[in-house]
Amino acid sequence: MLLPRIGPPRSAARQTGIRKTVIAASAAILLFGPTAAVATAEPDQAPGLPAELVAAVARDLKISPDEYLHRADVAQQVAAFATTAQRQYPAVFAGSWLDEAGKAVVALAQGHGADEAKKAAESAGFEVRNVAKSEAALRGEKSAFERWLEGQPEAVQSLVRGAVVDTVNNSIAVRVDQAGLPMPNFIDPARVIVMAPPVAGEQATLQADEIAGEAHGPLAGGDGYASVAGRSSLRCSLGFNGTDRNGNTVNITAGHCNPDLASAGSGNAAGVYELTGDRLGAQLGAFQKSVLGEQDYSIVRINDQAKDRFANNGVRAPGAAPIPIEGVATPVVGAPVCKSGARTGFSCGVVNAVDQTVQVGERELTQSFSANICALPGDSGGPIVTGRLALGISSASSVADFPICEIPNLIGALTGNVPQLFAQPVHVVLSDNPGLRVRTN
Repeated sequence: MLLPRIGPPRSAARQTGIRKTVIAASAAILLFGPTAAVATAEPDQAPGLPAELVAAVARDLKISPDEYLHRADVAQQVAAFATTAQRQYPAVFAGSWLDEAGKAVVALAQGHGADEAKKAAESAGFEVRNVAKSEAALRGEKSAFERWLEGQPEAVQSLVRGAVVDTVNNSIAVRVDQAGLPMPNFIDPARVIVMAPPVAGEQATLQADEIAGEAHGPLAGGDGYASVAGRSSLRCSLGFNGTDRNGNTVNITAGHCNPDLASAGSGNAAGVYELTGDRLGAQLGAFQKSVLGEQDYSIVRINDQAKDRFANNGVRAPGAAPIPIEGVATPVVGAPVCKSGARTGFSCGVVNAVDQTVQVGERELTQSFSANICALPGDSGGPIVTGRLALGISSASSVADFPICEIPNLIGALTGNVPQLFAQPVHVVLSDNPGLRVRTN
């Protein structure tokens, strides 16, 4: 879990966590490297994007801001097509994604409806790739892997972190904690991926005498906050500003940022406070709802005296100009994404898995997506965007025990074991809470 935190960064990396068998839901996984895109970055061309985001796009994705916005838009176009294709061409549809050049690809198997599906995909401007197995067939292989794993010794089961439908490679991919595990013969050894499991960060308490004066000005996604319940306090990042079904001003952030989950929505709910450096400011609100298990999100009800400060649709690196959010997106493999957090600001990557389940401590995060982005404790709850669209909430990181991102980023560049950020999709939160909206103006 990418735990919230207050206090200085840890001086050494340590990887911990409960190892438990998890079989992921149907998903697509694409193993891009840390700089998947190859276009030349042009940071001086910023179509309405803040300088900090432009710099992160150039540094991490090696593309221009115009190309970043274009790829994000194409990803949503192919996502809409996939939703229709899954329903209209279930026998042949085999998934969709953006390739390394940012072009939309639709995979099709042979069978009833293949010609019609190909015509529809090409008419929409997408590249068609012929593959051997449909998405439905791959789901069947994943189920077969689940049955196989159930019959294996505990020593093997405990080292398998998940299995996903890998549409990019038209196969099943298996995430494991170490190399050399036995696998059934229908699993391609090249698709057995060794990667660090999500680990817990270090929590700390905030001293009662660290109270700052009241601050003013807008608060946006990516700004830091402290959650306080009794003597327990955590540092997190604000997520997306929004309104609930009754029109109340809210912020959508992570469930694990609530230090007292059971009290959410009650008169004793944990409070959310502004932070000035590491010092508490005025109370901004309290946790109205917190979910931590298969999902990881919180809805913070903002106090009336602070609601005007949240009446914006911005996401930013703390203290910088914001990017305005214009809508909500669906995760797509290969899509460019950027996270903002109070600890590390903006950093970008590409989505490499969607609709997956991952073991985080003792819980299973379902319907999540992941991207090759470094995030550290204190970034928890912060927003993830694609283009100008709200995509997710930072939930867990494979490198949460590192003191700075430069270390795991360098290790990833040398070994290919790049940092992984696991996220709660925003559209799932909205679906679970009718009437909840992300601000778009």
